[in-house]
Amino acid sequence: MTTMDTSTGASSASVQGAYNPDVVARLDAIRKTYYMGAISVEVLHGISLNFHRGDYITIMGPSGCGKSTLMNILGCLDQPTSGTYYLGEEDTSAMNDDDLSAVRGARLGFIFQSYNLIQQLDVLENIEMPLFYQGYSESESREIATGLAERVGLGSRLDHKPFELSGGQQQRVAIARALAVDPLIILADEPTGNLDSKSGAEILNLFDELHAQGKTLIMVTHSDELAERSRRQIRLRDGLVESDERS
Repeated sequence: MTTMDTSTGASSASVQGAYNPDVVARLDAIRKTYYMGAISVEVLHGISLNFHRGDYITIMGPSGCGKSTLMNILGCLDQPTSGTYYLGEEDTSAMNDDDLSAVRGARLGFIFQSYNLIQQLDVLENIEMPLFYQGYSESESREIATGLAERVGLGSRLDHKPFELSGGQQQRVAIARALAVDPLIILADEPTGNLDSKSGAEILNLFDELHAQGKTLIMVTHSDELAERSRRQIRLRDGLVESDERS
């Protein structure tokens, strides 16, 4: 196991410079401050990290350390107060809401602890949703979604609604939906947090398969098991990178 610079998680030389196609996301001196009237609270205190293509990363740390804020910035759901965030070759730091939404839809896949499935839609329709927003035809969407459902072991459940599925099956639908647009990065927030141990193990096996296929995975978790199975463990404390280790 190797440990990187605990103050930045990456060397300054690797963060600076021209676009590198192997670096799918780059944070440079990211700070985030929330303002509540006259009170300001800085949550991230200048984080610099590189995320490489095919990385399998877990982000850990105590409550209030900045994990969720960091993930929101990585997911283009929020913007830093200062610093730059490159997603692929695009600087998202100064994008407006419409541009951020477009980048999110085209380049990122999300997996949530609570699945975030649309209850009125069946398995196939839930998987198709990102494709609809990206302008895919109905036939293209149906073909891609069917293939993904089969890939996550739900080929026989295409017409089932979320309430007819177990928690593990719902999370499989969420994973298939995250893969629909072949995203640059898959972001997961406590993906096994609501699952029993058997279902959680099945989801972890699926993540192992995705990593083996070259997908880039970044996850927030409190699970030591998930962290041990990842290839890189980043720990935050008080809005800073406490450690950045590879196994």
